[in-house]
Amino acid sequence: MFNRFKEKLSGFKEALSAKVAEKVSAKGSKGAAQPEEIEAEDRPALEAPDAGRKDSKAKEPKMGASSGSAKGEPLAKPSDNGEAKNKKGRFSFLQKAKTLVFEQEIILEEKDLEEPMWALEMALMESDVALPVAEEIVREVKSDLVGKKKKIGADTGQLAEDSLRNALITLLSKNHLDFDEYIRAKDKPVKILFVGVNGTGKTTSIAKVAKYLMDQGYSVVLAAGDTFRAGAIEQLEVHGNNLGLKVVKHKTGGDPAAVIFDAIEYARAHNKDVVLADTAGRLHTNINLMDQMRKIVRVTTPDLLIFVDEAIAGNDAVERARLFNESVPIGGSILTKTDADAKGGSAISIAYITGKPVLFLGVGQTYPDLVKFEPEWLVNRLMGEAEA
Repeated sequence: MFNRFKEKLSGFKEALSAKVAEKVSAKGSKGAAQPEEIEAEDRPALEAPDAGRKDSKAKEPKMGASSGSAKGEPLAKPSDNGEAKNKKGRFSFLQKAKTLVFEQEIILEEKDLEEPMWALEMALMESDVALPVAEEIVREVKSDLVGKKKKIGADTGQLAEDSLRNALITLLSKNHLDFDEYIRAKDKPVKILFVGVNGTGKTTSIAKVAKYLMDQGYSVVLAAGDTFRAGAIEQLEVHGNNLGLKVVKHKTGGDPAAVIFDAIEYARAHNKDVVLADTAGRLHTNINLMDQMRKIVRVTTPDLLIFVDEAIAGNDAVERARLFNESVPIGGSILTKTDADAKGGSAISIAYITGKPVLFLGVGQTYPDLVKFEPEWLVNRLMGEAEA
């Protein structure tokens, strides 16, 4: 899982390590200032008047002379290199010199990060992270690293990983939704509608979510709202029988809105907690089926509309999620086949692009193979810090 992401990340780490090594080497070749020199540079110029008294006959600078001002302002010392008045730049030099000599550290500057940030952006995009998401991550990492002190000899790769990890967790936490708390707080029955394209594991995901809810003590009803695809009703019935759940269904070709409405009424009459409704897979370009979806939403007024797609679809999944969200605003997503995803880009991108959270990740074929989405869980595996 996510092997490609870990592999691509190594390029960013190597680029940052090379830049740090180059910076340390450059400092060494130029000759770092000695501690006493730095202290002298940083000492306030309180002895200047005394120095002037050593030669009481020293000539005053002439009016208009280029060597001084008419008011006899002190001359810039040769060592200032024309930067005597550049207090900000002077302080920056002193700060960097002190850090290098006394603390054996270097300070990372914006110019030092140009190549590593480019390597990071390329690594993210090659891992199927959508461009605006990659740019946001790069901004976060750059903001974190600029001005950071790096101990000479310390692990630069770890510095890179820590910064990227923090950026990813920040990004993934922005739209986070606690599914358990959501179900607990909602009036019953909670109506959840599942949408997506054909073949992405939507019906199986419904069964997995049903098992997840049952394990927490909730009663569940399934609605066979996919009356369009041959065998879809029978497929949901198999899952219902395996889990011991009631499946509300009509004939193939029937009105899906009517099926789901009947399932909701059944749940109310029998005090069931949650209704999970299947719908026909569709592309956003299928005008008739999208109109049908809007009718279902209008008639059944679901509490939560969940978009289901494959993690391995990468940017295609991200784009489909965006387009579905524009047609019938989704409340969250489930990514299936995450266990087969080598890149991890869609898992990072979907929540950012849609502004809606990823709720679950499918990680296998059996009913328990559903992981409630937590930013730390995903980032640990993206970074290779936990077992896939």
